[in-house]
Amino acid sequence: MIRWALTGIALLVAIAVGSIYAFVSPPGQLSLLDAAMGGGSGTERPGSAIPFGSEGQTLDVWRPAGPVTKRPVLIFWYGGGWVAGTRQGYAFAARAFARNGFVVVVPDYRKVPQIRFPAMLQDGAQAVKWTRDHIAEYGGDPARIGVAGHSAGAYTVAMLTLDPRWLKAEAVDPGIIRAAIGLSGPYDFYPFDKKRSIDAMQGAKDPLMTQPIHFARGDAAPMLLVTSTKDTEVRPRNAIHLTAALKAKGGAVEFRNYPGITHENVAMALSVPFRGKAPVLADSVAFLNAHLGRP
Repeated sequence: MIRWALTGIALLVAIAVGSIYAFVSPPGQLSLLDAAMGGGSGTERPGSAIPFGSEGQTLDVWRPAGPVTKRPVLIFWYGGGWVAGTRQGYAFAARAFARNGFVVVVPDYRKVPQIRFPAMLQDGAQAVKWTRDHIAEYGGDPARIGVAGHSAGAYTVAMLTLDPRWLKAEAVDPGIIRAAIGLSGPYDFYPFDKKRSIDAMQGAKDPLMTQPIHFARGDAAPMLLVTSTKDTEVRPRNAIHLTAALKAKGGAVEFRNYPGITHENVAMALSVPFRGKAPVLADSVAFLNAHLGRP
């Protein structure tokens, strides 16, 4: 499980609302604290546990409160090493972008050991298909879709953006992705040297085909690749190498390496209580506004 450094205040908040979930999920605990500190102000969740895909997956939709029409859309995939995480736990991330004017989709996806590569990418592509087909019902503009994710979620973002096979398999035009943000993601991690990557990628006949860097191309959607100097879970070299590969192909890519923060801190910085750690949200919103248009 990802090691999230939360405060004792979060525990008190959890006790106050009687949430058992907050105790078993550090991201869920952070979402609770974020809400208590005003993170949910000006947002709403018009859709919860909406079915999508072929394997019983579900997703949540968040948006700005009030009348919403033709807003830019962000699909956000959470991390968890391909073994953990839930859409509910990352409400803090969804609300952060919704407060900035986006209609936000947070899909769940199947986890290891029940699945192996490429099931997480198939789930991701099916979430994009659902968004294309239904997001207008929630005030989103299907012509302005961006994708973002943290850690294992950033892996899905990179693969869907760079390798067109997964979206094409769902009869979705890969060009539907207009902008992509990878937060602390693994993009160049073969040979596999950690249990989580070994377990997750067992389904691959050719290990190189699991690597986002293998698919670097110049005509992909613009990408923002974020890492941090104290990330010991997914080393900064992943973002550094993919940035260099994309630039070599003539691709549009921006790179951020936030000093002094950890792998978990990058995601936590999206929340109200930890937003001062790094300008992750501000940089991400500016990037999305530049490529999707302002809300």
